Amino acid sequence: MVDDLTTRAPGPRRRTPSARQLATLALTVTALLATAGPAAAHGKWFAEHDGGGDWGFFFSPLPLALTAAVIAVTVVWRLVARRLPRPELAVLSPLGRIAPYIPRLLAIHMGVSLLAFSVTGGFLTPSLPLDDVPGGDFAGVVQAAIGVWLITGIRLRIPALGVVLLGPPALLAAGPVALLETADTLAVALFLAVLPPSDGAFGRVTPSPEKLRWALFWLRLFVAVALITLAFSEKFTNPELARNLLENYPELNLFALIGLPVTDEVFIVIAGTIELLFGLLVLSGALPQIAVLVALVPFNLTLFIFGTTEVIGHLPVYGVFLTLLVYGSNKETASAVPWFPRAADWRAALRRPSTTGER
Repeated sequence: MVDDLTTRAPGPRRRTPSARQLATLALTVTALLATAGPAAAHGKWFAEHDGGGDWGFFFSPLPLALTAAVIAVTVVWRLVARRLPRPELAVLSPLGRIAPYIPRLLAIHMGVSLLAFSVTGGFLTPSLPLDDVPGGDFAGVVQAAIGVWLITGIRLRIPALGVVLLGPPALLAAGPVALLETADTLAVALFLAVLPPSDGAFGRVTPSPEKLRWALFWLRLFVAVALITLAFSEKFTNPELARNLLENYPELNLFALIGLPVTDEVFIVIAGTIELLFGLLVLSGALPQIAVLVALVPFNLTLFIFGTTEVIGHLPVYGVFLTLLVYGSNKETASAVPWFPRAADWRAALRRPSTTGER
């Protein structure tokens, strides 16, 4: 008797998520939920303000406790990043293919922003009118010219250094705190000075690992300076400015809108804490894909409230987010994003100011 039972070939095994993938997903979702409030609005762009400097507000229990918590979260964030793969979100890996064109795209973000500031009467930021800057209209023309040059993509190291020269007029007009608030502009300028686009098609550039590490380090450092400064100058030490903003735009307090008993003072502290967290996460460079996805939530929520001014003012920051996301999504460059120079790196940089160039 012939056995008519047939043996079925085993089908393809279903891939189940690994523990690391599940941990990464959980971390992403948790971070997105924790920062869903619109904390990225720049109060000085939309509300009356004075000099601030009310450190008594910051040194009260809640701000101090949340600041300590944010510092602890940042340390844990970087430690967790060491145990996760790079890139941490493999689904975003295709974004890494545009890494050679990032300097060109970042220059366009900066150029459009500077040109728009000159057209709308601002200098480096919507909150600093051209009329208050030494040189007035001439400073606006210089700013616009640098913006146009950056958009062209031709020999961008020169206009990138020109952006740095815009700092002294801003310093004279608004003081050191305002200059630190616009450090994200300096961050982009330094990145482009270290790693400008090439003269090849679409500015394609393949930098040496050393040059890319330094470019990303300066980018992260000064963007972090801007975000951390804003957390203090517009929220932690300037609660009156934040109150004026909430009075003009009560919809910013999402907690109150959905019926949660969160006072304006508590919301101000939460908003400042989230902005401080963004600054520290950018500085750490760890898990850049998750960090950018998290940061984009509050930065985009405020667009529905403030519109064009918010878009123009945040263009350099959007360019920075794109930079960190793309380099963090490329297997060959992801390790450069969280890099910090050691003493030997500083000594080598000082001995060889011009290291290997682009290919």
